[in-house]
Amino acid sequence: MKRLLSALLFVVALAPAFAQAPSEKQYALYGVAFYNLENLFDTIHAPGKNDYEYLPDGANRWGTMKYRAKVKNMATVLADLCTDRLPAGPAIVGVSEVENRAVLEDLLREPCLSGRGWEVIHIEGPDRRGVDCGFLYNPRLFQLEQTMLVPYYYLDPAQPDVDLGFYTDADNRVVPYTELKGDTTHITRGFLVASGLLAGEKFHFIVCHWPSRFAGSPVRERAGYQVKRLKDALLVQDPGCKVVIMGDMNDDPKNKSMSVELGCKHKREDVSGPGDLFNPWWKTLYKDGVGTLSYRGKWNLFDQIVFTGNLLGDDRTTLKFWRNEVFQRDYLYQQDGRYKGTPLRTHAGGVWLNGYSDHLPTYIYLVKEKP
Repeated sequence: MKRLLSALLFVVALAPAFAQAPSEKQYALYGVAFYNLENLFDTIHAPGKNDYEYLPDGANRWGTMKYRAKVKNMATVLADLCTDRLPAGPAIVGVSEVENRAVLEDLLREPCLSGRGWEVIHIEGPDRRGVDCGFLYNPRLFQLEQTMLVPYYYLDPAQPDVDLGFYTDADNRVVPYTELKGDTTHITRGFLVASGLLAGEKFHFIVCHWPSRFAGSPVRERAGYQVKRLKDALLVQDPGCKVVIMGDMNDDPKNKSMSVELGCKHKREDVSGPGDLFNPWWKTLYKDGVGTLSYRGKWNLFDQIVFTGNLLGDDRTTLKFWRNEVFQRDYLYQQDGRYKGTPLRTHAGGVWLNGYSDHLPTYIYLVKEKP
């Protein structure tokens, strides 16, 4: 515990970003991260799921040796996140492309993570391949109160009344539907919500993995529409709460799903209220040229963490956004060949590379003045 507390304390004299405050003040720093784990499947068939590619006799010859190597590699990355400033790592990590709770528990049993005391949130979803979103957290920093999985609903001309995967009850509480509605031709991941207290403040974290690029922009715009209304409902349910939306959006910051339907602003001066969403990744991609995945020689930044406007500002008596970063380490990149400089994947062209993921992780830092 002493090591954890010392990792969280920042003295202003050593942190120029906080230089406007008196030098004797101290700050607590919290990391919130997201990582697409790229097909973290176990080696056992799940009935009803199209996971055949990741079985011992499947196309990837996915046996115990490959699985254990994948888990070790993923755990290595998770253990490194945020440790440049927080030796204890992030308080919150959202993940995507995990098959079940068991693979997340295997991650946390790896030696590099087993001492962290992290806990797992996973709710089995309807995705036909069997991949879900998950949530890892440090219970010493985040006090969990509630979890739910809100389903993604496709538009269906035959059911025009189908709109959102949740409703609000008489007390304005958000209640997810448990059945699928609308067009179920292409079932996909829902929106995983974890609610609780971070630094004593009420937060709702929404972890997403929006539909593939191959599905076309309208289906991701639909995801943006649904998540925006979920965010709005949570703000009504818990006035003054803070909402963080993270995930593999399969779109860049300026795409319509993010900038129009979800309604993210990329200039602080355009954030007009505590419920507006701010997206800090525009500068990262469009000015700095840094992305999280590479396709045909072009960098994209699909892995975004956006948040409500009440996390902006200089009053650090409550939690406030400090900075955002793409996690970049040499070991995460191909070191030679045609794809040198791009993320080192688990497989490429049918060949096992014993890599990590086709995505790089992202994270943000939140800061709060210590009493």
